[in-house]
Amino acid sequence: MVTGDNGDFSYPNLAPGSFQLTVTAPGFGDQVVPVVVHPGEAVVVPQVVLSVAGVVTSVTVTLPPVELAQVQVQEQETQRILRIVPNFYVSYIHNAVPLTAKEKLGLAWKSSTDPFTFVGVAAIAGFQQAGDEFHGYGQGLEGYGKRYGAFYGDVVIGTFLGSAIFPSILRQDPRYFYRGTGSKRSRLLYALSNSIICKGDNGKMQPNYSYVLGSFVTGTIASYYYPEMHRSRANLILETGLVRLGENSISSAFQEFFLKKVTSARYKHNN
Repeated sequence: MVTGDNGDFSYPNLAPGSFQLTVTAPGFGDQVVPVVVHPGEAVVVPQVVLSVAGVVTSVTVTLPPVELAQVQVQEQETQRILRIVPNFYVSYIHNAVPLTAKEKLGLAWKSSTDPFTFVGVAAIAGFQQAGDEFHGYGQGLEGYGKRYGAFYGDVVIGTFLGSAIFPSILRQDPRYFYRGTGSKRSRLLYALSNSIICKGDNGKMQPNYSYVLGSFVTGTIASYYYPEMHRSRANLILETGLVRLGENSISSAFQEFFLKKVTSARYKHNN
């Protein structure tokens, strides 16, 4: 029943019994009044006073996608294994904002020029020299320098092609997205497939054309600066490409099962 302009209302000829009278009005809280009607009785309900309804407002503040991606990648660039080894290419946020082309190039540059990268290349060049790999380079300081330059060239070219240039052109994300849930078998298969399956900038899983192309193009370029006896080997390109794909799969498996526990400056928030 709708009351009159002055709030009056009346229910004539009600059967005896117990009732609940609910009074409502726009902008006010409901008021419930219990009413008991006895036979032959006219009941006058006490004055009903409605309180103003409380207003609950929820405000969600988010950064524009470009700014949010910048914040996420800046924090990502601080990730290090045991606070030493750079671990820039893993995201612990499954729905992280896609990187812009500039951010992909910036991440590749930071990874290639990190002090630990130079230390790692120096160590591997030393192992190569000790084992006389690519003996066309010779021995001594000159031979070591050539091995160092060649391997560092592999690192830089492979990083920029497979994790920056091709991902920018093909709109794919070069990062490994930590899963952390599911059976060990499903997580292992997910990690090992990272070399051939990746997340696109549209958020959908797709063939990892970027890393596959980057790996084999890196092998093709490398064949021009390795010693002549190796440059003529057609399998150098295949070997370099397959090694890079295998290394990435193994690295992804370590990311999934071990490295999160020893990586500092991980993402502490969800977007």
